[in-house]
Amino acid sequence: MTQFFNTLDRIVARLCDLVLLVASALVVGLVFFMVIARYVLEMSIVGIDEIALMSAIWLYMVGAMVASRRAEHLVVDFLPQRLSSPLLLKLHQRAVALLMIGASAFFIHLAWDMMEFGIKRPQETPGLGLPELISLSAVALASVVCFAYAVRDLVTGRACHNPKEPEDV
Repeated sequence: MTQFFNTLDRIVARLCDLVLLVASALVVGLVFFMVIARYVLEMSIVGIDEIALMSAIWLYMVGAMVASRRAEHLVVDFLPQRLSSPLLLKLHQRAVALLMIGASAFFIHLAWDMMEFGIKRPQETPGLGLPELISLSAVALASVVCFAYAVRDLVTGRACHNPKEPEDV
């Protein structure tokens, strides 16, 4: 069973890397093109900003998934640095994981509400007519994946970037 989850984790990591690469290239390339087109060529192309914005949303959400996978999400490490007892440190790690599960569950709830609204009242971007569900699906996916990694951290007791433990390579 552990091998299954390790394989699944590697597949998710590779997909995330691919999405991050494509989204980064799109954001940089399209924003650069918009600046050149507007200020050098003195023209504006409809819809390029919509694609750049959707790519940026996917970039941010998949970046949050990668941070959760690596347990490098935003964390205050003042307390774990001061804890000398291994038991207290493990309890702290579990408490952080529980907080992340709660935050991720709330994130899922909000994403579900947004997706539900987007399905009941479909909206499109004004320039290209792209469905807003493209952006909303990035938020929904990130919420579920971040929740799964928070559960992993609770079960395994994995530290959130604990400076006292050697880093995984």
